Amino acid sequence: MIFNVTLLHCESRLTAFPCGRAIFQLSTENRELSWHEMPTTPAAAQWRTVLKPLLEELPQPLSYAPIFQLLTGQQPQNLVKLKLGRQVHAHMLLRGLHPTAFVAAKMVSMYASLGDLHSALLIFHRIAHPSSLLYNSIIRAYTLYGCVEETIETYFRMHWLDLRPDHFTFPFVLKSCAQLSLLELGKCTHGLSLRVGLEFDMYVGTSLIDMYVKCRDLSDAHKLFDELPKRDISSWNSLITGYIRVGMVHVAEDIFGRMSNKNIVSWTAMISGYTQNGLGERALCLFNEMLQKDADVKPNWVTIMSVLPACTHSASLERGRLIHKFASGVGLDLNPSVQTALAAMYAKCGSLVDACLCFNRIHPKNKGLVAWNTMITAYASHGYGAEAVSTFEEMVRSGIQPDAVSFTGLLSGCSHSGLVDIGLAHFKFMTAVYSLEPRHEHYACVVDLLSRAGRLLEAKELIYDMPMQAGPSVWGALLAGCRKHRNLEIAEIAAWKLFVLEPENSGNYILLSNMYADVGMWEEVNNLRVVLKSQGVKKNPGSSWIEINGKAHLFLGGDMSHLQSKEINLLLETLPEKMRAAGYIPDTSFVLHDVSEEEKEHNLATHSEKLAIAFGLLNTPPNTVLRVTKNLRICGDCHTVMKFISQIYMREIIVRDVNRFHHFKYGQCSCGDYW
Repeated sequence: MIFNVTLLHCESRLTAFPCGRAIFQLSTENRELSWHEMPTTPAAAQWRTVLKPLLEELPQPLSYAPIFQLLTGQQPQNLVKLKLGRQVHAHMLLRGLHPTAFVAAKMVSMYASLGDLHSALLIFHRIAHPSSLLYNSIIRAYTLYGCVEETIETYFRMHWLDLRPDHFTFPFVLKSCAQLSLLELGKCTHGLSLRVGLEFDMYVGTSLIDMYVKCRDLSDAHKLFDELPKRDISSWNSLITGYIRVGMVHVAEDIFGRMSNKNIVSWTAMISGYTQNGLGERALCLFNEMLQKDADVKPNWVTIMSVLPACTHSASLERGRLIHKFASGVGLDLNPSVQTALAAMYAKCGSLVDACLCFNRIHPKNKGLVAWNTMITAYASHGYGAEAVSTFEEMVRSGIQPDAVSFTGLLSGCSHSGLVDIGLAHFKFMTAVYSLEPRHEHYACVVDLLSRAGRLLEAKELIYDMPMQAGPSVWGALLAGCRKHRNLEIAEIAAWKLFVLEPENSGNYILLSNMYADVGMWEEVNNLRVVLKSQGVKKNPGSSWIEINGKAHLFLGGDMSHLQSKEINLLLETLPEKMRAAGYIPDTSFVLHDVSEEEKEHNLATHSEKLAIAFGLLNTPPNTVLRVTKNLRICGDCHTVMKFISQIYMREIIVRDVNRFHHFKYGQCSCGDYW
């Protein structure tokens, strides 16, 4: 037989693994087994016990079962154990012995656990009269290697042979049902577990809850959870994860609060849930609570990765640094995934230098697609298009195949930096070289790329040639380009498309209204005002926040309710004189045209980002970097003012708006006024 020949090619003599010295020697040439210099160790005594029956003249197949059991390991690819297992198998065959179903089950488990699924399958298929135990072994083997379809097929065959599944069978089958989202099959398996009296077995019950959760049947999952007489902590964690996945954070909170014993999975699930649902502040508070209240729970790399995005949601750079410091203290920052998450956090909080440092600490062999995409996107969002392109090209040279996210970052970087020809060339490469079909976001980037460069006709033609319906991001990019290059004809087309796609976005109405006002088309201005009022559209309030000493301070446009409003006003009132002396002229085109020039300047002076910067100047020592986040696009006048403030006060100012970062220093902006 082929299988026997394969085994006969094994080494003829092999030292047993657990004992550390040349003790047991198994010969496939003369069918002999011997041991030498037996040390007095528990491992040696165990091996002497299991090998002694093989010294008999006529050993039985059952004599080999304890050896295969002893060689079964938890870690695959243990070559020493695998070689010894093959030798024992060969010894058995050369004695003319063939495994029974019981012994075969032990052999299947051994081979599967040591990385040889092929041999496990050969043994399984050669048993004429299999048992439930043998089927459990091969089902476990398939699950171990992620062969979920084969797990289900084997389960069906087991059922067809009228072999009774037990508490070992159901968890593996239910896990496969969950991975394939086979809810109906999972329910059938649930029914069978009821008939054999195993529904309330803790492991079967936990597997059922996990299956229902992953198949998004939270009602049945919760019902079963309430009925279980004894609950595994995994069942609590599964239910929490399920409710978080569908956004029912309040239910997850209630379950989490009822847990008497929480492990790191429980804490991490809740922290991750807050982060995923935009509740960054709660995620950070819960992380701190875990460190302070539960000394037995130690955060792992998954916990760190779960909490870091919360810092970007709340624009909390200082707290991000503290988490980084904590991770470094316990060695978790050595994990490539954590370094990638740190790079993303720093980039989104405005510290591109720190993002680069974290990215460069990752060993080249450990830099996966996510790490490269993180850095490409970071450069793009900070306006460093050339660096985004070079990082993309370096990634390709390293052998990493780009995906849709890679091209979104690349094209966005080209758009923000005016790299039109390079961006268009890579857009063509998506399909021609990498066989990737452009998505809506890629078309939006290219339309933005062309529109910023004033190539509005090409942008409009590209929209009409898109294989899918253009959405708000595409038409919005075209409208912004028309505003910049004062093309009213195409602006009208884009604006009226946007009025249909996002009727509640007041910014589109105001932008077109101001373009009409610029050329004296007051009737059209009034018509737009009528449309705005009839539809009840309200202007999106601008808001900005700045973090000082670990605390975020929020400012709304025109809002003077802050405790330091008087000081902020005084500072802003003195600015125009200093700035005008340096050449500043207020750009009132960014406010409505139906108010006086004086009122326009007042409206500009109370934009939220200016209030935040004034607060920062008042409450930080010289040379402190001011970091502001705004919920809308920064207006042209505020952009100009920031440049003057950075020059007059010798401050570095970093503003993150809805589109990108602007780094102001020495009177210049990193965008080069191309934004």
